[in-house]
Amino acid sequence: MKTFNEQVYDIVAKIPSGRVATFGQIANMIGRPRMARFVGYASNNKNSWHLPWHRVVFKDGSLCSGFFDEQYKQLKSEGVKFDKDKKVKMEQYQWNPDRDGVPLDIKDFPLVF
Repeated sequence: MKTFNEQVYDIVAKIPSGRVATFGQIANMIGRPRMARFVGYASNNKNSWHLPWHRVVFKDGSLCSGFFDEQYKQLKSEGVKFDKDKKVKMEQYQWNPDRDGVPLDIKDFPLVF
């Protein structure tokens, strides 16, 4: 059984380019709807910095204050649009796995030698 953080990392790794997910959405996806704050804590683990954390935002589309400028630049480079307050236009860019699919990831394939 995977730990809470490992489950969070699995979801974050699957957020496609040009889409965002919320902390609460990720918590819901792993069956822990009241643990959005702990999804945020999971992002502070230095072993997870390779993941696309810039694609995780607050439910109103606000960016994380700790790395606002970098997050804004990365999302903008992926084609994500913002409103006048620099909040993600959630109705257009929030990730819906059923609609948008889940990107193929090399980790999803077994190693063949």
